[in-house]
Amino acid sequence: MNLSRLSLLAGLAGLTLNTGLMANDDPYLWLEEVEGEKALEWAEEQNKRSLSELEGHPLFEPIHDRALEILTSDDRIAYPSLMGGQVYNFWRDANHVRGIWRTTSRESYRSDDTDWDIILDVDALAEAEDENWVWAGSSCRYPDYDRCIIGLSRGGADAAVRREFDLEKREFVEDGFVLPEAKSQISWRDRDSVFVGTDWGDGSLTSSGYPRQVRLWERGTPVEEAELVFEGEESDVAVSGTRFWDGDTPYDMIVRSVGFFTRHYYLFEDGETHRIDVPDDATLAGILDGQLLVELKSDWEVGDKTYAQGALLTTDMDAIRSGEPDFHVLYQPGPREALAGVSTTENRVIVGILDNVVGRMLSFHRDDEGWHKSPLSTPDMGTLSVVTTDDSSDTFFYNYTGFLTPSTLYQADAASDEHEVARAEPARFDAEGYRVEQHEAESADGTRIPYFVVRPKDHEDGDPMPTLLGAYGGFEIARTPFYSGVIGESWLERGGVYVLANIRGGGEFGPRWHQAALQENRQRAFDDFIAVAEDIIDRGITSAEKLGIQGGSNGGLLVGAAFTQRPDLFNAVVCQVPLLDMKRYHKLLAGASWMAEYGDPDDPDQWEYIREYSPYHNLDAETDYPRVFFTTSTRDDRVHPAHARKMVAKMKDMGHDVLYYENIEGGHGGAANLEQRAHLSGLIYAYLHERLDAGAGEQSD
Repeated sequence: MNLSRLSLLAGLAGLTLNTGLMANDDPYLWLEEVEGEKALEWAEEQNKRSLSELEGHPLFEPIHDRALEILTSDDRIAYPSLMGGQVYNFWRDANHVRGIWRTTSRESYRSDDTDWDIILDVDALAEAEDENWVWAGSSCRYPDYDRCIIGLSRGGADAAVRREFDLEKREFVEDGFVLPEAKSQISWRDRDSVFVGTDWGDGSLTSSGYPRQVRLWERGTPVEEAELVFEGEESDVAVSGTRFWDGDTPYDMIVRSVGFFTRHYYLFEDGETHRIDVPDDATLAGILDGQLLVELKSDWEVGDKTYAQGALLTTDMDAIRSGEPDFHVLYQPGPREALAGVSTTENRVIVGILDNVVGRMLSFHRDDEGWHKSPLSTPDMGTLSVVTTDDSSDTFFYNYTGFLTPSTLYQADAASDEHEVARAEPARFDAEGYRVEQHEAESADGTRIPYFVVRPKDHEDGDPMPTLLGAYGGFEIARTPFYSGVIGESWLERGGVYVLANIRGGGEFGPRWHQAALQENRQRAFDDFIAVAEDIIDRGITSAEKLGIQGGSNGGLLVGAAFTQRPDLFNAVVCQVPLLDMKRYHKLLAGASWMAEYGDPDDPDQWEYIREYSPYHNLDAETDYPRVFFTTSTRDDRVHPAHARKMVAKMKDMGHDVLYYENIEGGHGGAANLEQRAHLSGLIYAYLHERLDAGAGEQSD
């Protein structure tokens, strides 16, 4: 998407910022030119300085080497995807840096010596085509699974090339469904047609840079001649077409994402669209046995009934067609619960639950008497996530993990409740000497905010240890316990404590927890994070001199706001692929799609509350800040690298000492392959140890 150079609102032209700059006088706009010569020269100069220091730290090399060993080890779990009775897997290792797509039988997958059949070698493809290809996923045609649409991204960007691939012949289809690089949407409808949305030129994209049109593309015809079946508004986030399958019964649907959290669903039948009557913020979770599954994000009044926020509802598809649906509550979370996911097998609905941020699962089935619920016998006190389900049986695979428990993959049956370990990762560090605790901190408005602490069993409060605090707090994404060999090796075993905060804005307690920190209430997420930091200091787990924070994307905004508001609390800040300039975020790449989360800075009333926390606009030359480490990626086409670039340039011009690293590729994840991930880990943990070990240095060097 071309960068916008729209001016700021004329009405704000006279607004003076605490930096002395006018709101429309930003001397760092040139850093928004992603691949501008001057901007790249600037980034390379920052990289040279930061890499010279961090790669020279005595811990960089051992941390990098061990991280690479962990990330590329052959005993990692090869997570399955079930399709047509076969197991598929995408795999990267030291010999396949870009990765291989492969398949095997279910029997072989469960054996000690799996016989993998390589379908596509991305490394070989990249070399043959002289392209920096990064795997961007696949979508295979149901029910035969004989053809797939494969995504290939240059350097890890969201924009990708899409190509039809023949699974039987193991080759790309000549004159098949192919799209050039773009943030496209393409999905199978039947053997010879797909729903497609892409960049067709003026008027075909939304202001967020995603498809605005859905077209029906028939095999053998030019994509430019694909029939237009639906068009949204330019102000929408995106529109897409998709086919839901309920056994052998297809349902074509158009999804119009009016905002990031609001959408209109339409049945597409006989060339016409018919709006499905559910709330704008509801989510369609699937169709099973003719029953539509609907997740509610807010209370919904229907006649004399009120369906409560967070509920999972069902109704008959025939009733949807007739316009007289009769909804049934399948599951209603309790006050400390949240829906964590909905999946379907051939005959069952699997519902994941977060119960005070700990996972459990339920199975539902339907007969002539209605719906029936059964708890599934999953392991306790960890994070559970469905990995893949089968559309021709009730078999599914799920993952179980915790801070001190390596990931274990289970094969289960949703009908019989049989569970068995399919694969398990070995321990990457000695967890015997550590314990996990869950505490609560009181936020500024009195809300209790839970958080987890991972620390040595013999550690006593009052003996501050180097501590890394992480959180996310946005987009209804829940942060739950997870196992990381890299954190264990690079941080815990080297004398650190790890803390994970479950702040508002996330999804740990469902939609209400998310909505509590939206737009004008965004400060609550930052208050929650600060409250947890204060609480672990007050408990004596750590001290301000030994406390570091880390966050990426929305989490980068979080730590950016935290260190600009409370620089006294932290001695290290890792700010990754962040949002920081909240005056222009909606004009950079996909930023316009997030206004439902943050607000519209072009609206003077909304800018008033956004400006209060926008890290870029709250920098002060006289304030002592910790020495922040910013990371981003040139190829991130979701969150613009200019956020980090401009923040660093401004801080340096104010006289603040910061570190900056921009990966020339990597996309929004910041790393395009496992080597780059290991390198970034080495940089980050070298920085953290330098700043926090033994309370290293003053907070403002």
